Amino acid sequence: MAMGSGNNDGVQVDLQLHRAHSARMYDYYLGGTTNFAADREAAGQALAVFPWAPLAAGANRAFMHRSTRLLAGLGIGQFLDIGTGIPTSPNLHEVAQRVNPRARVVYTDNDPIVYAHAQALLHSDPAGRTAYVQARVQEPKAILESAELLDTLDLARPVALSLVALLHFVPDDREARDVVERLKAALAPGSALVISHGTPEFAPVETERVAQVYAAAGTRVRMRAREEIARFFDGWEILDPGLVATHRWRPDPGTPEPEITDAQASAYAAVALKP
Repeated sequence: MAMGSGNNDGVQVDLQLHRAHSARMYDYYLGGTTNFAADREAAGQALAVFPWAPLAAGANRAFMHRSTRLLAGLGIGQFLDIGTGIPTSPNLHEVAQRVNPRARVVYTDNDPIVYAHAQALLHSDPAGRTAYVQARVQEPKAILESAELLDTLDLARPVALSLVALLHFVPDDREARDVVERLKAALAPGSALVISHGTPEFAPVETERVAQVYAAAGTRVRMRAREEIARFFDGWEILDPGLVATHRWRPDPGTPEPEITDAQASAYAAVALKP
């Protein structure tokens, strides 16, 4: 197990509890307890205009579980999860290591409260390994060159890159594309790209309003259309069923899931492999 903290090594971590943070708001939607007054106030405002946020968060997390199981079953034993969020069991490494106990996972996030709780992400199966890097997705070089990542993952072998419910928090289109391309370029053939991303296409009025709530709380959000999200996968082979609403991506047969519509999910998801 390893944990890196970027520039926070050996210093007091400012948890910024007076400001709402998207990771803690997401935790609130999922029914978690690692959220604070500012987060709950902003989340309440979001729920007032987009009351399906808990359903959307649950569908997104279920997509993460299904895609992780699939890729671990295909033989990918390394995962890089950027924008990890508050630890909520089962975390990605728990899902992967149920399929392959030797799976190795690196988590990254920029929220200090995630760092403070990151020990929960490090309880790896003894046969595998997990690590945590405190970094922003806008700093792909820092992530890829971190000692924690290089000690845990072999970038010469396939890695599953998880960007789940993350890229809509990178509002500049050019920056978002550049970040994804730099991360893709660092990965070996046979690697996977897992993305879910908010979209205005299914519920344009509600998603615009919720974006305004996030902006007022200090976090800009860029909901993107299907064709814009599809460009993140350029050059890679998207697996069936393609880019679809999160709850429609390979639902578990025979497993009852909450009733949810495309409007309530308001997110697309896909998995692709590097040729």
